Amino acid sequence: MRVGRWLALVVLSLPLAGCAVTPRYGRPGTPLERLGDEIVVCGRLFHSGAPVVLWTDPGGYDAYRVERHFEPHEIMPRNPVSTQPARYGSWRRRLPDEILERVQAEGWTLPLLAEYVDQFVLHYDVCGTSRRCFKVLHDLRGLSVHFMLDLDGTIYQTLDLKERAWHAGSANDRSVGVEIANIGAYEDPKKLDEWYARDTAGRVFATFPDWYGETGLRSRDFAARPARNELICGEVQGKELCQYDLTDRQYDSLIKLTATLCRVLPRIRPDYPRAADGALRSGVLSDDEMEAFRGILGHYHVTKVKIDPGPALDWDRLIRGVRRITTSSPTLSGAPPATDAAERSDRTLLETALARASRPRSAPRGSARRRSC
Repeated sequence: MRVGRWLALVVLSLPLAGCAVTPRYGRPGTPLERLGDEIVVCGRLFHSGAPVVLWTDPGGYDAYRVERHFEPHEIMPRNPVSTQPARYGSWRRRLPDEILERVQAEGWTLPLLAEYVDQFVLHYDVCGTSRRCFKVLHDLRGLSVHFMLDLDGTIYQTLDLKERAWHAGSANDRSVGVEIANIGAYEDPKKLDEWYARDTAGRVFATFPDWYGETGLRSRDFAARPARNELICGEVQGKELCQYDLTDRQYDSLIKLTATLCRVLPRIRPDYPRAADGALRSGVLSDDEMEAFRGILGHYHVTKVKIDPGPALDWDRLIRGVRRITTSSPTLSGAPPATDAAERSDRTLLETALARASRPRSAPRGSARRRSC
């Protein structure tokens, strides 16, 4: 009898033995390979198609650290904008109470972040390279930015996009920022002579003074040539300024990074501030215009005391490239799909908070143009 029962159990178990069970988790100790183009949003990796160095990578720039990067024995920046050693904020302001409580208690999820981040602010760094830019931001001034874009097209991400980087004053609450390596725009174009030269064929390339030191460029033999060989002059904030263009590698990486942001955070629209005739706005937006705008904008659109990214940036080349990528790939409608119960719960919480709101989100009275971290 016992033998018969044992045989029956064996026979019943045979069909199950042929069913392959997919494990929920990976094999312990198995490395998760990266391609080197990933950016981090709410702890999740997204491909960008461009070379990316994260703050966790060797040679990366870590805005989370409280020590100076180039003088690690020192803590506070030399000229700090805050009394705290941190160079960023842990959460964004101007949130409904229900959302703020959830974020403070449990952190951001991607659907929540995608609802509240709707601007991508472009800067030039006036430093020439991302290495020097990070030194100025982190070690000297105590500021931060999510991305830096070097001359050779390398993108450095210094913070997860859920963090409130200190880069654009009143726009910090709802924006992602990038510092583009470029020495800047000037009313006197002779100031650029120290930073650019021409080869025997008359082609312009970026150069660095003897005092500059290490550039940090990962492409050691790269000749940083402006995409357009001539000096570009134009009006910004009512001033006539001259500047050399970005490199082609910078445009390629900026287009891919911007397209990635427009897909992952789809309230960032692939467009720039326009005048009534459809042309690029070359000055600061009013408070109401700033509140209504969702998309890609320059630092000079945020505040009248800034002129970056200058007159040389080819906005139409950028937007055409971004739209070509975002329209040729499957489009995202609204925020990325919730992947677990926590994110679905956040979606419900978000819908409730928005339904309770009696008016559009706005800055506190008198603070719309406050220049603060």
